Amino acid sequence: MTDAPDTPQSARDTSPSAPEASPSAPDMPPSAPDTSVSAADPSVSRRNTSSSLRRALGILMYLAEDRGHPHGVTLTDLAAGLQLSKSTVLRLVAPLRDVRLVDQDPESGRYRLGPQNALLGQAYLERRDTRQITSPVLHRLSEDSGETVHLVTFDPPEIVYIDKVESTQPVRMHSRVGNRQPAYCTATGKVFLAHSTDDVVDKVIAMGLPARTEATITTPERLREELALIRRRGYAVDDVENEHDIRCVAAPVYDHTGEVTTAVSVSGPAARVTRDRVPELGALIVTATGTLTESLGGVVPGARDPD
Repeated sequence: MTDAPDTPQSARDTSPSAPEASPSAPDMPPSAPDTSVSAADPSVSRRNTSSSLRRALGILMYLAEDRGHPHGVTLTDLAAGLQLSKSTVLRLVAPLRDVRLVDQDPESGRYRLGPQNALLGQAYLERRDTRQITSPVLHRLSEDSGETVHLVTFDPPEIVYIDKVESTQPVRMHSRVGNRQPAYCTATGKVFLAHSTDDVVDKVIAMGLPARTEATITTPERLREELALIRRRGYAVDDVENEHDIRCVAAPVYDHTGEVTTAVSVSGPAARVTRDRVPELGALIVTATGTLTESLGGVVPGARDPD
């Protein structure tokens, strides 16, 4: 993980309100934070106040993104990483400690994110309007692909359409929000299965893999090979496996734990959604689902399936 971007020299705090710490200043500040600096100083300009706020937020982002110090960051490392003086960091971190956005270990003196960040994150996740976030992305994907786009959730052994953007083409696939389809033979369903536990996959297989078309995958071995390919490639293809003359490409949307919560697909007649177009559509969908994952506070897992 990269460190937070360095603060330019010109943006460093030169306020006389806190003396510059000497190079030998210890990493252990006083046991209680200095709250006197949290009071507003009428002599400080609005611009300087905004600058201080940006640098205080920079401390939070540095602590959130740092992966090299699992037990917290020392004052020395924090100051060096942000290119700020130790006295400036102490001044900025004091109000963050007051509201528990930053905690300090009483023994080591190291800084880490405080519990209030969990409250803010949970409030964000609970109050976001998913449809308001997803709708513009789905419409853009439909415009870029020229085909019908679905947002889908998983209710094993089936998938459920929860949103749809219809293609403007005169010939298009028939589907409705609320409709269900088998997971094993649809692109979105295979996306979910590719990221499900073995138990879920086993239960879906145990319920049967009847042929829906001549191209349907009907053996457990072949389906597991397909799921491994999806994990490596990043998207799934329904190669006319669920409906005659309909081809579909889909990719996952991840939540904040890295789990797949929804999937997005582009579907259309096989004469338009040709096999030659699949890589192009796969790239479009992966970009769109990456945008949705980020907008919804999700995290894309860093490692692909090794097989």
